[in-house]
Amino acid sequence: MTPLNVVVLAAGHGKRMYSNLPKVLHKLAGKPLLQHVIDNANALNPSTLCVVYGHGGDAVPNAFPECAAIWVKQEPQLGTGHAVMQTVPRLDQDGLTLILYGDVPLTQTATLQRLIDAASQGNLAVLTIELADPTGYGRIVRDAKGNITGIVEHKDATSAQHAIREVNTGIMAVPTKQLTRWLSRLRNDNAQKEYYLTDIIAMAVSENLPITAVHPDGEWETLGINSKVQLAELERTHQTNIAKALLEQGVTLADPARIDVRGTLICGKDVFIDINCVFEGNVTLGDNVTVGAGCVIKNVSIAKDTQIAPYSVMEEAIVGADCRVGPYARLRPGTKLADGAHVGNFVELKNSELGRGSKANHLAYVGDATVGSNVNIGAGTITCNYDGANKYRTIIEDDVFIGSDTQLVAPVTVRKGATLGAGTTLTKDAPAGELTISRTKQITIPGWKRPVKTNKK
Repeated sequence: MTPLNVVVLAAGHGKRMYSNLPKVLHKLAGKPLLQHVIDNANALNPSTLCVVYGHGGDAVPNAFPECAAIWVKQEPQLGTGHAVMQTVPRLDQDGLTLILYGDVPLTQTATLQRLIDAASQGNLAVLTIELADPTGYGRIVRDAKGNITGIVEHKDATSAQHAIREVNTGIMAVPTKQLTRWLSRLRNDNAQKEYYLTDIIAMAVSENLPITAVHPDGEWETLGINSKVQLAELERTHQTNIAKALLEQGVTLADPARIDVRGTLICGKDVFIDINCVFEGNVTLGDNVTVGAGCVIKNVSIAKDTQIAPYSVMEEAIVGADCRVGPYARLRPGTKLADGAHVGNFVELKNSELGRGSKANHLAYVGDATVGSNVNIGAGTITCNYDGANKYRTIIEDDVFIGSDTQLVAPVTVRKGATLGAGTTLTKDAPAGELTISRTKQITIPGWKRPVKTNKK
């Protein structure tokens, strides 16, 4: 199998972003631009992945501590050709080299594979696209037989060439030995005193090496980011593509223009998603799940027939079948809801398990707790799990009823079938099947007068 080198050019400044953050670290769909490109490259199983960085210094490689790429610093930054030159000692000369850009995040793996397949025939393969308005792009020049003879930059093009709509995207696949030889011949005798990678096209033509144009499925695959405006536009394009794919899978979206998926969203049949929901990380929605408006859901699995009411926030949680969550509920990391559990408005759970059919319907905090089945947790109940230094666990067994405004001071256990009266502060284990109450005696003070504000002179 022919070795594949992938070179990602990510050294640009991004002046029009007006930000101290390197351009390739700005996020699209919740992920840095460069991460999109690296993920697309890794999907091709390259033998070598080189990322050329420069502006922002080590902030760029430091942002990807788990990436196995070879990081190559370009300093000074003298153009795209110069950037690729820095990687030559790392490239497998017996293979192909695919050149990508760290600010062009959405080129699809299938498109890149077509480019590689074209280059594997010994050709130089370039990704081109036809634009309604090609202003500013390098034009693809062809001869009478349709063969590519060169790329002319917009500022150097004749009036006839300005009419050409096919443009160069900069993405290309090249046999590595030829690439190395051509790079050594690049010159910087131009106004910018830079080494342009596109100059290798003319070298290929002079050697009669066939140049093949490959086209993407969509223009959005070739769009780069140079400003916050372009970032916002491509974000919406990407989200529109995701929404369309969800609709084609049978998901019902209240408004396809008002959904954000910042990761992977897998849906079963007859799923309904209301407006302004955000899905981050890996989210799975089972059959017949309903997600209300304004929910934020990150790394959560939700089983079938569950309803998530509006404005609920969920992270690193597992929700069983036929559950009810929200509105305004919060499930923090480590939360597990068994089938049929209910978590109501302004209820927060953290690192806790809520058993089958158990309910916490109003204004409660359940942290570091194991709750059995068929438990009712009254309004205003909290588990006091933190003493200022350490956290402790609360155990609530099956069939327990906890009255409103109860505090359970961990570590503590409420045994099966116990009842805690409203207003109880539980500091010792509650026995099974008994009523436990902890209250101060109610008294009335006859003749007591409420203080009256005195006038200050």
